[in-house]
Amino acid sequence: MWWSKNRAVFFAGLFFFLLVTVPTLAQREIQQGEKAPFKDRVYFGGNLGLSFGTITFVDISPLAGVMLTNTLSGGLGGTFQYFNDSRFPEGDNIIYGGRGFLRNNVFQNFFLHSEFESLNLDLYNPRLDRFEREWVPGLFLGGGYFTPFGNRGGANFTILYNFLYDPLRSPYNQPYVIRVGFFL
Repeated sequence: MWWSKNRAVFFAGLFFFLLVTVPTLAQREIQQGEKAPFKDRVYFGGNLGLSFGTITFVDISPLAGVMLTNTLSGGLGGTFQYFNDSRFPEGDNIIYGGRGFLRNNVFQNFFLHSEFESLNLDLYNPRLDRFEREWVPGLFLGGGYFTPFGNRGGANFTILYNFLYDPLRSPYNQPYVIRVGFFL
């Protein structure tokens, strides 16, 4: 009984422990023994998603991060999403919010990723028979692959699992999320 109720918390804790403590090789190293200038440790990037047709979806999710050590980085990001399903008269939904993340490079191009996200969106309240705006949290854990290009840039392919996924409230249609992002 305990295991079935606390399995997600156990795996989330284990993942966070591994994220912070696994000795790793850096994708972008900070010079050992010297404090690298802040401007050299900062990076910017994000995700852009577009889909048009019966269902229109636009996702703009910029982020800013900083290398905390030669393998660990963290940062903040924002999210703006527009969703429209033309099959329904009230098919429009504007979603916005923010997130904080930690990323640990475990091999040259592979990383572990943890993220807390909170999104504000319209949700149907069956008790009142109307849509109401609510904040919906998400705790994402997973990993990905980084492909560098140029001196500082690169692209990420990330697979995450939302441990706070609620099929009635989540803006995602499943607990797994796949992202492709670019960084400078």
